[in-house]
Amino acid sequence: MSNALNADDAPQPPKVLSTPLEISGNLRQLQESHDPLIITFHERSQRFQSYLVDVDRDRNMIALDEMIPRDGERYLLAGEPFKVEGFHEGVRIAWESNGPLTIEESGGSRCYRGTLPDEVVYHQRRNAFRAALKLAQLVDVDLDGEKLKAPISGKLLDISATGCKLRFAGDITGNLQLGQVYDRFMAALPFGKMTAPVELRYLHFEERISTTFAGVRFHNMSGLVQRQVERFVYQLQREARRFDKDDF
Repeated sequence: MSNALNADDAPQPPKVLSTPLEISGNLRQLQESHDPLIITFHERSQRFQSYLVDVDRDRNMIALDEMIPRDGERYLLAGEPFKVEGFHEGVRIAWESNGPLTIEESGGSRCYRGTLPDEVVYHQRRNAFRAALKLAQLVDVDLDGEKLKAPISGKLLDISATGCKLRFAGDITGNLQLGQVYDRFMAALPFGKMTAPVELRYLHFEERISTTFAGVRFHNMSGLVQRQVERFVYQLQREARRFDKDDF
């Protein structure tokens, strides 16, 4: 079981895309799926979240949504070079800044407009099965560690060998920082509690349902925890296949 999962999760070598057609096509996937982007400035450790809001190959232009937190704008205006990284269905899509961006404001929303990247790194990091949990089976989780004043309790929505998606009641975005490693993530799996450090990769508060969604990547997992995760993913995968077969 473990070997089969590891083979399925084997990373592919990165590809460098250099034609406007390839670049715009992959960036458009990030835009249409509303996949979060992480922006990092070369000389700074802080990370900022954004989204692609426009990809126009004909005009050789892209636009990024307002950064969270917004104080990253001052680095942008100062012309500091930066890197953008997003994930779409297990594929890492990343590029370096290509000249300055201009800030535009329309209808109360801000965006940053600039030229299409010259190159984009396309890296199939994993083919791991991402198992979604049924609503009746959602697993209790706690996020804790030195960077938090108190543990935050929520639910596990889906999980793969490399990370998971979480749900929390209310708006907790003010308590968490993108890119931060939280050293005590705990999940009450059916066969025992697992504990591992995680890195926060995605954070979004959905005001309509007063719920915060977070995506975390497992960070320096022990072999024991890795086997626990693989066992749980395998169990969910087997249940999903059985459900599909019964449905058919």
